[in-house]
Amino acid sequence: MQAKHQKVQTLLDAIPHIKKFYGKTIVIKYGGSAQTSPELKEKFAEDIVLLSLVGIKPVIVHGGGARISELLNKLEIHSEFVDGHRVTSEDTMRVVEMVLSGEINKNITSLLTHHGAKAIGISGKDSGIIKATPKENGKFGYTGVITSVDGTLINNLIKEGFIPVIAPIGDSAEPNHPGFNINADVAASKVAQAIGAQKVLFLTDTVGVLDKEGNLLNSLDKKDVQNYKDNGTIAGGMIPKVDSCIDAIYNGVNKAHIIDGRVEHSILLELFTSDGIGTQFLRKDNPNNGIDMEKLLND
Repeated sequence: MQAKHQKVQTLLDAIPHIKKFYGKTIVIKYGGSAQTSPELKEKFAEDIVLLSLVGIKPVIVHGGGARISELLNKLEIHSEFVDGHRVTSEDTMRVVEMVLSGEINKNITSLLTHHGAKAIGISGKDSGIIKATPKENGKFGYTGVITSVDGTLINNLIKEGFIPVIAPIGDSAEPNHPGFNINADVAASKVAQAIGAQKVLFLTDTVGVLDKEGNLLNSLDKKDVQNYKDNGTIAGGMIPKVDSCIDAIYNGVNKAHIIDGRVEHSILLELFTSDGIGTQFLRKDNPNNGIDMEKLLND
């Protein structure tokens, strides 16, 4: 009986958090082990379906770097990374699009649909959602920089009850262009800004942002991030993640979070518990981006 009471208490504890996010859009960058482990895939799908059932509107932007690298190796196509960004040749770009749009995107959509969600897979090329140009004047080949995100189609899909699953492929202004490989962290941040998301979550293979002693940094703002980058605490592949978080919270998104996707139901733990998990990013000069949280809870 005690165990049953604990389950009831857990549900009751979640009510204020569910109320806070009811009707709100949350962007989730899906990557790392959560995207490759069969068990974690199932837990992820369950989390997304639950969010939808309690009135939260999830939008998924996914990566796929590990699978891209695997296929490139099998095809003996050389690929390299500079500052966490892939240098994308034309042959590599074909594989990137095939894996992201053709394989991973549809697998995620199918998995969510199997669990009862109304999911639809799209690419940044569809309806020109994500426009991009070459990063650093072509230094990274077909790796792109986002110039704009049109949130109209995404919001229309949400209004129709769909869960958009977005492959981070950027469209070019040139016709018959192969498109651009976009960093999924950057894409998630820009999508969150374009559609007016309340929050953006980044699922990773780390508990969050760590200091040099390996301790979790619970909360960061722009100045904190710059200091940690300057002293080398934040480096490599973590840089685009934290930069994307800062970009989001200074452009209308309430909060951003880097959480451990290796933890089962990490999304629910972050959203529906008071302590949350991982590292949160928020503007210390303007908490909640000026949102009246009491009003939000009572609307």
